Amino acid sequence: MTNILVTGAPRTGKTTLISTIVTKLNVSVIGFITTEIRENKIRTGFTIETYSGIKKILASKKNLESKYRVGRYGVHLDNLNFIVNKLEEELNNEIPKLIIIDEIGKMELFSRSFKDFVMKALNQNKVLGTIMLMDNDFTKTIKLRSDTKIFEINLQNREKITNKIEELVRCQKDQKLNV
Repeated sequence: MTNILVTGAPRTGKTTLISTIVTKLNVSVIGFITTEIRENKIRTGFTIETYSGIKKILASKKNLESKYRVGRYGVHLDNLNFIVNKLEEELNNEIPKLIIIDEIGKMELFSRSFKDFVMKALNQNKVLGTIMLMDNDFTKTIKLRSDTKIFEINLQNREKITNKIEELVRCQKDQKLNV
């Protein structure tokens, strides 16, 4: 399988795209999804939740003591590293059809163990995930990999991109089963 990563501006539906495809495919997955924490309709942070049900706060406006910051959010690096350790265990104990990484972004890239996990997962050619639009050295290296396809999503093309990625993943899954 080719790794598939979705990029685009915030709030264009990247996480929704990933969740939709995972639900439709009905295959074994490991990985995580990030979601917003909202209080009175105002975003106050983000959670990170594994497909095995472990949920932690990734970043919050209330985490003022964190030296790892993205805008007004303090990153809970120990929570992220805890999740990465759990994902490493899962990857060592089972052979998933897909590894979901939502997302390879500024907050997550503070963690060396996260970066190591991303590279290990990409080397298995089973990643379906999201990656930040603006590059740094790490994300640029990922986007240039020959085993990785990048799709840029926006509000106008998201349905078409969702269908294209679903078809691609389904086709690759079926090819793998026929080997």
